[in-house]
Amino acid sequence: MTTPVNVQRTASPKARTDDATLKFGTVFTDHMFLEDYDARHGWVNGRIEPYHHLSLDPAAAVLHYGQEIFEGLKAFRGVDGRVRLFRPRRHAERLVNSARRVCIPPMDVDHVVDSFVRLVSLERDWVPHTPGTSLYVRPTIIATEPFLGVRPAANYLYYIILSPVGAYHSAGLAPIKILVEEQYARAVQGGVGAAKTGGNYAASLLASEEARQLGFDQVLWLDGAHRRSIDEVGTMNIMVRINDEVLTPPLSGTILAGVTRDSVITLLRDWGIPVSERPVTIDEVVRAAADGSLRELWGTGTATGILPVGELGYRGQTLMVNGGHTGEWTQRLSDGLQAIQYGMDSDPHEWMLELQTEDLVDEASRESFPASDSPGWSGHTHPTTDELPARG
Repeated sequence: MTTPVNVQRTASPKARTDDATLKFGTVFTDHMFLEDYDARHGWVNGRIEPYHHLSLDPAAAVLHYGQEIFEGLKAFRGVDGRVRLFRPRRHAERLVNSARRVCIPPMDVDHVVDSFVRLVSLERDWVPHTPGTSLYVRPTIIATEPFLGVRPAANYLYYIILSPVGAYHSAGLAPIKILVEEQYARAVQGGVGAAKTGGNYAASLLASEEARQLGFDQVLWLDGAHRRSIDEVGTMNIMVRINDEVLTPPLSGTILAGVTRDSVITLLRDWGIPVSERPVTIDEVVRAAADGSLRELWGTGTATGILPVGELGYRGQTLMVNGGHTGEWTQRLSDGLQAIQYGMDSDPHEWMLELQTEDLVDEASRESFPASDSPGWSGHTHPTTDELPARG
């Protein structure tokens, strides 16, 4: 048995933005994917519609209790003209894990990947051509049931929007200045720091704004309990090169399991560079800066890619990292990751999911996803990422 998926194409396509003028997250494509959840039917009514405003009851639970999650991944147009998604299954898994943490009924991972593929395939002409640009994919789940009271909602909306983007930071790979944040906390053990939910980002805004007023680009978060161990830099995972070893905080429940973080660790180990996932104290970083063993410091994230840190502000001191310049390993990681994403190098770990001709939404107005009798709906028509070749 299959459940039909309506595909309603826009009657008024938008004009494309020139690659050279692309910023981050300000332009959106013609269509969006949507799907509904209720306790009786599970996840149903998957559909693609023209991009439009959402209509929510003023009492919708997401507006009052913040029950929502989101993801962020990218599609790249390779130098061969082919469109590929970067590690969509890992992002789908993280979306499902985030959902569980805030009591949102999780979706099937294969189905989530399939929804990415269907929408990006329809909008593949929106994927920009210039190296350094990409199509940003933003899946989101929000609680839509109208009620006042603290409990998990009974109704949800899953939707995906797409945005052609340039660099997140206009200066590209230029090193940023960060302030060590000792007053505010980003996350604590037992909290939601490992989930990609909006409250984490809202809670970070005040510290970031105060740092900008002092001339810094972002903050370096310390652990919420003791303010001793480094946690994240802004919204990115953090990595520190001391001598010829890379250190990064472990996934202990307070930081996001970054897909770029995992990719960078894999590349470093492929190159024979030692990586330690362990707690790193701010005192250790300060000592390394004083004795000259602090060689590089960088952040990793989907939006930013690899972003070097050139200056660290801490208790009135200015700690320079690599003389304020982009480091050797930072540059190599950025180049190596982009070479895989744009199809300029081999993809030994099969991170790239190429969109095949058969993935295109056809000219019919309806398509089908197989439906399950279970509320979680585990059906999918698109082959799993394990069944598809990573590259053409």
